[in-house]
Amino acid sequence: MIDRETIDRIYAAANIVDIVGDYVTLRRKGINYEACCPFHQEKTPSFKVSPARGIYKCFGCGKSGNAINFVMESENATYPEALRIIAKRYGIEVREEKMTDEEMARNNTRESMFALNAWAAEYFQRYMMYEDEGRSVGLSYFSSLRGFTDATISRFGLGFCPSNGARFSEEARLAGYKQEYLLSTGLSIARESDGALRDRFYDRVIFPIHNISGRVVGFGGRTLRTDKKVAKYQNSPESEIYNKRREVYGLYFAKKAISQQDAAILVEGYADVISMHQAGVENVVASSGTSLTEEQIRLIGRFTNNITLMFDGDSAGVKAALRGVDLILKEGMNVRIVLLPEEHDPDTFARANSSEQLREYIKDNAQDFLAFKARLLLGEATNDPLKRTDAINDMVYSISLIPDQIKRSEYIRYCAEIMNVDQQTLAVAVARKIDGVGGDSETQDFLRRQQHRDRQQATPSSLTVTPPETPSVVLPAGEITGGSSLDTLEQELTKYLIKYGHVNYEVLDGKDVLEFNVARFIFDELDGDELQFDSVVYRKIVELYREEWNERGEGVEVPMHIFINHYDPDVSRVSIELLTSDDNYVISKIWEQKEVHIESAEEQLAEGVPKAMVLYKWRTLDKRIAELKARMAAGDDHEGVLALFTKYQAARVAIAKVSGRLI
Repeated sequence: MIDRETIDRIYAAANIVDIVGDYVTLRRKGINYEACCPFHQEKTPSFKVSPARGIYKCFGCGKSGNAINFVMESENATYPEALRIIAKRYGIEVREEKMTDEEMARNNTRESMFALNAWAAEYFQRYMMYEDEGRSVGLSYFSSLRGFTDATISRFGLGFCPSNGARFSEEARLAGYKQEYLLSTGLSIARESDGALRDRFYDRVIFPIHNISGRVVGFGGRTLRTDKKVAKYQNSPESEIYNKRREVYGLYFAKKAISQQDAAILVEGYADVISMHQAGVENVVASSGTSLTEEQIRLIGRFTNNITLMFDGDSAGVKAALRGVDLILKEGMNVRIVLLPEEHDPDTFARANSSEQLREYIKDNAQDFLAFKARLLLGEATNDPLKRTDAINDMVYSISLIPDQIKRSEYIRYCAEIMNVDQQTLAVAVARKIDGVGGDSETQDFLRRQQHRDRQQATPSSLTVTPPETPSVVLPAGEITGGSSLDTLEQELTKYLIKYGHVNYEVLDGKDVLEFNVARFIFDELDGDELQFDSVVYRKIVELYREEWNERGEGVEVPMHIFINHYDPDVSRVSIELLTSDDNYVISKIWEQKEVHIESAEEQLAEGVPKAMVLYKWRTLDKRIAELKARMAAGDDHEGVLALFTKYQAARVAIAKVSGRLI
């Protein structure tokens, strides 16, 4: 377990703009930053980052957190893993305290797999650079045949696995790595006959696969044999830390250039990526040994909305270009295509040209995908009416996938012109496709959802209020009701405490005006009836606030960062959810005829805090009465039980009268 002092140093160093900016392209807006949310699909940015508060919040899907929470979400990482990732970024030495058996068991699997992969990547590269076989086979291939420099080889971690079919596995075991992790990462395979380990990648050059934060999650191995029976590429199997559908090869090295240039170039192979990077064109990635997936497209979409596909200029390359693009169109991204001269692939083309020549070629030869596809299909159709009809229907399908209504209209106009089709006829065909007349059910469902979103976006509400950049105190006093659960009421009181505990409000009592402090009122009411919250995390937050409040004094604001950056990830996560829960809130009762009245903070607190407390006590009594009834039904008729039951019933009647006036 990471010690408390190290955790504090990590929190102090973590700059949320830098951390989030490693995963998505942030754009400044006022004092904050915004982006399209990386956790759900959207076209209009609703993901906000506040450097002043050190938090992020998506007003679309509701996710929020601090820098550590963000890494946990993005990497599917545990809390300790996220801390280590950020510590590595800032060069902080991680000191460990002794873990409990349970903590060790929970942490071991993923962390051990990552550690083994890191060791394996170093082993493969070391073997290639310093062993005779590695230098004569692996290094010769990379440096002589591929033209990779030592700097490029080191940067991408390229290596070679010994041709002795079990040497790597044996040395890994000698280094202390367990067989279960050698098998779960796929680095080793157990022989069926006797269970002995053999190397998955033996006699292959190695391409480590890094995730978006730079950790090695898997490997690609290429054979140098000419034997047709041997698969050219061998990739790591799916594992706890590697899902090939979600990884984009080279993105860790390319994300900065992609963000700066607002464009990504997508190629097919590992060597294509590396050669382009070495040539100075660094916004280049590949689909990591699999057909392009939605997850990969969305991952690239965190950094840019513009993708250029670069393919071989032969017929196979053209067909590959057509197969992958519909998925990109469905994600609402802008797609262009660059076809290379027939004698080249991206690897050979990059080695044959300077970086300036590469950029010029891409600039001069990049074509809009749908324009390219329309010309290609028309060329194949010639004068055959049936082929021409198929070509037009193919274009209709691709256009119908585009979620942006304006962009669809432009492509309808363009395609109608170059395909010599009546524009209205083409528009009707696209509309029918979107409405699901024909086509598979999955596509129909997707297109219906897109059309529904288009209609919603095209019909703005007349009662839309844009929240200010830094929200003023706005409380949803009407959110809780007599039917609210105990957990909801504990949540509401905790939120009042950490957001407004320092605020005073006034209540009119007959002719007298009484002044209350939010924190004092909540603590007095809880202490007076010896109550504490059932929820462990809400109870922790309340006690943390009480400690700070006792130290600072009544009326002094407790800094938010104490909760946001708390070492307990549950306290941190829930606190951020509470602190941001009303940032987009608009009071439903503010519209009165043509005038707008927004209640002051004091008015809302005077109503909301007592109401939440009374309902909380009511629900607590309900719970205790139910527990006593269960005890009596089980035969417990002790005098103390009956007395408590009578006392609780009387208290409930009294609270019901008060709550009737408040609700």
